[in-house]
Amino acid sequence: MQQDELSSSFDTDEDFGWVSYFLTLKGNELFCQVDDEYIQDKFNLTGLVNQVPYYEYALDLICDVENEERHELSDEHQEMVENDAEVLYGLIHARYILTNRGLHAMLEKYRHHEFGTCPRYHCNSQAVLPAGITDQKGKAPVKLYCPRCEELYRPRSARHENIDGACFGTTFPHLFFLVFPELKPQRSKDHYVPRVFGFKLHETWHDRSLRAAKEAQVQYQQQQKIMKKQRAAMQQVGQGAPTPGGPNNNNDAAQAAAAAAAAQEQKQTPGQGAAAAAQAQNALDKQQLNEDDDNNNNNVKSKPEL
Repeated sequence: MQQDELSSSFDTDEDFGWVSYFLTLKGNELFCQVDDEYIQDKFNLTGLVNQVPYYEYALDLICDVENEERHELSDEHQEMVENDAEVLYGLIHARYILTNRGLHAMLEKYRHHEFGTCPRYHCNSQAVLPAGITDQKGKAPVKLYCPRCEELYRPRSARHENIDGACFGTTFPHLFFLVFPELKPQRSKDHYVPRVFGFKLHETWHDRSLRAAKEAQVQYQQQQKIMKKQRAAMQQVGQGAPTPGGPNNNNDAAQAAAAAAAAQEQKQTPGQGAAAAAQAQNALDKQQLNEDDDNNNNNVKSKPEL
């Protein structure tokens, strides 16, 4: 009885090889197990030797082949071999999931929603598939493809961001639904409609808002220029010598100068020049009346008494 338990434990340890250990690591839930026969067929690994520096050591590690030379390597080199084994398995995995066995292995994970669901609200938790945006290794992390909205999304889990998208490639999700067309849902036509107080926004609302904001900014800048010129004109007149009419004439002259400056500025703005010109003319007329009254008063004072 004890011999049977020991033999079964040894068998379990032998079955739990590097691939099984790799698949149990957190973040590697997206991978499926590649058949040993597929890995041992050198035809399936054509061209991969140039993409992995420690190819031979990494392949032996994946296949659980004892290599005495690998054990003689330094700790730093052994760590590099382990990293190359993960890269090599990912590249083999990208080829394997395009085969019939690989597609069925991914099918089971897809049916159990092991790849996650679409984050889009209108997709109603549609199951997704892993996909890459490039077939070159080390270029971009893996993405999730939703067959309902046909969009790519970043994985929700941060640990999936370290998985290379080349481990799945750009072909897999589309070939998957070519082989299993009954699993492809109809493309979602539902989309969010923005509303304000219950009313739909017109499709040109954004352009109109930008144009209105720009016009308001230009108008504000023009008003600031007019006020600046008015203040400068009033300061100029205030610093000058007093006229015979006293302080009232100086104020009137300041107002007239400010109005004239405003009228000159407003001539550049269509529709506002007439109002500014009228304001300037009223100020000048008022100044002229004050000067006439002052002259009449001076004449009365200088007339000799009879």
